[in-house]
Amino acid sequence: MGKVMVIGCGGVAGVAIRKCCANSQVFEELCIASRTLSKCDALKSELEGTTGTKITTAQVDAGNVEELTALIKREKPQVVLNLALPYQDLAIMEACLAAKTHYVDTANYEPEDTAKFEYKWQWAYREKFEKAGITALLGSGFDPGVTGVYSAYALKHYFDEINYIDILDCNGGEHGYPFATNFNPEINIREVSAKGSYWEDGQWVETEPMEIKRVYNFPEVGEKDMYLLHHEELESLALNIPGIKRIRFFMTFGQSYLTHLKCLENVGMTSIEPILYEGKEIVPLQFLKAVLPDPASLGPRTKGKTNIGCIFIGKKDGKEQKLYIYNVCDHQECYKETGSQAVSYTTGVPAMVGAMMLMNGTWNKPGVHNIEEFDPDPFMDALNQWGLPYQISHDPCLVE
Repeated sequence: MGKVMVIGCGGVAGVAIRKCCANSQVFEELCIASRTLSKCDALKSELEGTTGTKITTAQVDAGNVEELTALIKREKPQVVLNLALPYQDLAIMEACLAAKTHYVDTANYEPEDTAKFEYKWQWAYREKFEKAGITALLGSGFDPGVTGVYSAYALKHYFDEINYIDILDCNGGEHGYPFATNFNPEINIREVSAKGSYWEDGQWVETEPMEIKRVYNFPEVGEKDMYLLHHEELESLALNIPGIKRIRFFMTFGQSYLTHLKCLENVGMTSIEPILYEGKEIVPLQFLKAVLPDPASLGPRTKGKTNIGCIFIGKKDGKEQKLYIYNVCDHQECYKETGSQAVSYTTGVPAMVGAMMLMNGTWNKPGVHNIEEFDPDPFMDALNQWGLPYQISHDPCLVE
């Protein structure tokens, strides 16, 4: 059917690429492009002979628009799947625009120097993408991503309007390290140490980092402490889901993680301000990333399950309705299938599905769009087919 170019070759990309190769009827050709060519080549040689997908590799600096544009024009993919760093989103969007190629990502742009992630930079490209006749699909991971699809699905099938959404992200996995992050440490720590916020009555309410804590009993995982964070899909869902009065995002953290993080914060190791060390300028958080375990190495060690989903309260035919849509994913099962733990798996699978929706023309809407703006049904069907089946509860325990 067509060709996809995947930019990036980390844990999430590894899952997405394997899933593309398992879906070779749609992804007949695949180009893996990353700064480190050896990683791309290693993955190519591992997969060749196991798939009908023709794989090529390329070395590219994802922050260099000219270099990227030349590569996209040379390779001629139908879709570019951006699994690089969020700081590189705009450069990749620029290159897709220049090459008139569909774009998909899993996380919104954040400037490297402010740790402030919001959609305004990417939404500014709406008119340009529309005029070029190409689609930019934003946030096709799990959260953002599947959480947006769940919201659109709930609205389409169960509600006339949704008034409250609580997004709950629980990782019940244990990897045995005193402190490690499940995805890119730089992004993870920036996210967690930032102020929290939620959307209520048409405006943002800001909280101190980790100020709001709740305990929730997650199906198949059990009781966990979870904390309110700011998360990007709050911004787009507040805009795109009618009737919204409040949206919150909670993520679980164990006490050991929080104690280590507080200590690292207190000594300045999570700072993104450059400091001078032995005559060289270094960013403490980037140095910390270098000494922490690589998230890609956690796969064989991690046991347990994740549970990510959305609790909705709204109205149908004038009556109040409650609904909880969620997915439970097993770390060890994910590792057996893809060599990655569930955190990479739950992002990599929807990344492939989003690319597939554009590749096979199921979703076709030129411009820059968040995932909840499309028909959710084919995406939900694909989640069931490709390893992230959803479950529905009509009487969930609510978050106070």
